[in-house]
Amino acid sequence: MRLEHAAVYVRDLEGARAFFEEYFGAVSGPAYHNAGTGFRSYFLTFGTGARLELMTRPGLSDGPEGPAVGWAHLAVSLGSREAVDRLTGRLARAGYPILSGPRTTGDGYYESCVAGPEGISLELTV
Repeated sequence: MRLEHAAVYVRDLEGARAFFEEYFGAVSGPAYHNAGTGFRSYFLTFGTGARLELMTRPGLSDGPEGPAVGWAHLAVSLGSREAVDRLTGRLARAGYPILSGPRTTGDGYYESCVAGPEGISLELTV
């Protein structure tokens, strides 16, 4: 068994797509639009074959502040400490909030945590 894809709702579909293309090298599939419901989405594919579905629709509500049941973060393995440091710096310079790190966690991971578009929590790891 393998996980086919993860999905997240966003308000700015094009902005989120551009973020993952620019900073993570994602390749976007064609746009999908359901004219009846207003639902729109893109499937993004990363170099390893992993996929992320970005979705939007009219009437999205704001979620609760802070941790909640549901999606906690998206972890992306970058292959080296240097790559984690470089991308963390690049995202910081672009104005994305660095939530923690880069650092070695208590369980031995080298990571940084960044708030991406619309506050999507991204964990950058080796």
